[in-house]
Amino acid sequence: MDILRAKKGFICDMDGVIYHGDRLLPGVKEFVDWLYREDKKFLFLTNASGKSPKELQQKLWRMGLDVDESHFYTSALATAKFLDRQNPGCSAYVIGDPGLYNALHDVGIMVNDVDPDYVIIGETVNYNFEKICRAMHHVSNGAKLIGTNTDLTGPSESGIFPACRALVAPVEITTGVSAYYVGKPNPLMMRTGIRMLGVHSEEAVMIGDRMDTDIIAGIESGLDTVLVLSGVTTRETMKLYPYRPRIILDGVGNIPG
Repeated sequence: MDILRAKKGFICDMDGVIYHGDRLLPGVKEFVDWLYREDKKFLFLTNASGKSPKELQQKLWRMGLDVDESHFYTSALATAKFLDRQNPGCSAYVIGDPGLYNALHDVGIMVNDVDPDYVIIGETVNYNFEKICRAMHHVSNGAKLIGTNTDLTGPSESGIFPACRALVAPVEITTGVSAYYVGKPNPLMMRTGIRMLGVHSEEAVMIGDRMDTDIIAGIESGLDTVLVLSGVTTRETMKLYPYRPRIILDGVGNIPG
């Protein structure tokens, strides 16, 4: 724990680590206060694509946490950055929430339901049969399939819910085309996060509740890893994976010394 507390940079997942739904998890306020008090560099790096950094900042503010929006980075922003570098000025058919649409708009990617270059899918409650059919049609006609992240499920106050990969799966299965997923554990998103912190990977730690995205992303990016049991992973399900986090905690409230 002394080695963990001495780290200069902290990359934290949000769902299952900072909050469940609209409920702040125990010890989070004390953890964030500690980050500020100890002058740590920190970033909330989330695979959720539905909200913008400003919306996430306001969500935490309503829960009693005052964190500047510069401390947030989402898979929607990572997806927009990836496509802007790969194919500037491209167009896309998009299934997602406003955070994804806004991130794409900000880099000049146009929404196109006629002959898009890409089909991009992120989390959304506005998901239906018609949208699946449109996405299938475009992918079958040559549009490249992009998923904002590989999360199959996400945590909420009432249990788990289907996340991005579950929404992409029908299009993959029916077209035979595999999506390219941009969010964690893709190193593209992790490397951007480390650059935003301005610290070396050996001086940073990844804190998350998922073995298949957060922990493997940290390991493959050269960061120390902390698994918190406040989200989807339990001590039993952790044993199913061939890799291990460096530290296991009940929640981030255990970190402040």
